[in-house]
Amino acid sequence: MLKQIFRVTDMHCSACVMRLEGLEDDLPGVQRVRASYHKQQMEVEYDESWLSAEQIVAAIRKLGYTVVP
Repeated sequence: MLKQIFRVTDMHCSACVMRLEGLEDDLPGVQRVRASYHKQQMEVEYDESWLSAEQIVAAIRKLGYTVVP
């Protein structure tokens, strides 16, 4: 299991948080997602044998958010 923080600069409300935390159910291998619009970041705990950080970034961008490395 790997835990990684992603900076999501255009998250601005609790609906954004809920939408991003929904990735927990949408991406196989994701164990937990915690997002904070106050901190403009999300923490993802995932199994790196199932998916990569690049795939998570692509999923975040597909939802319409900007991810800063």
